Amino acid sequence: MHEQLFDPAAILPGWARKFAEEKKGAVFNGDERMKLAIDLSRMNIRQGGGPFGAAVFQSESGKLVSIGVNLVVQSNCSHAHAEMVAIAIAQHALSTYTLYREAETGYELATSCEPCAMCFGAIIWSGVKKVVCGATTSDAVKAGFDEGPKPVLWARELEQRGIAVETGLMRDEAQIVLEEYTRQGGFVYNAR
Repeated sequence: MHEQLFDPAAILPGWARKFAEEKKGAVFNGDERMKLAIDLSRMNIRQGGGPFGAAVFQSESGKLVSIGVNLVVQSNCSHAHAEMVAIAIAQHALSTYTLYREAETGYELATSCEPCAMCFGAIIWSGVKKVVCGATTSDAVKAGFDEGPKPVLWARELEQRGIAVETGLMRDEAQIVLEEYTRQGGFVYNAR
């Protein structure tokens, strides 16, 4: 057994740690998974964070494994995107560097917005078997975020690696959070 060097859940702000503890092991089915990711993005902006939320679930049971919110500015860490945080916490909680399970349905990542270039790469290596997204890349760009140079056919790239992709789920609700963030004058880091 390897020594645990750090606990990625410690990066979560107090409100998110409390929320995660209260929801630990709860079952979310269908659209409830996306609703949770969007709710996390909304709660995060109201707590001074970025407008993105994500969660990892056991695909078959719908059991919540971890949550993530965008913490780039608060943590002074450029890779503290919601997806990255959720994946890191899930892997730590399950004591594994990969969420891939050959004999099982595995794990699903629900994210309030399609992944940026960095999160796209992380999804490939994470081991998740499915990614469900709310807002689109163009919605994030419209809000001022630089999503980086990911492949135009990014969903097909993931599918070719055995990762199912569903986009645009509850897109209107996810867009509302991005628009709220913009209206409030939310800080857009790394804008080019």
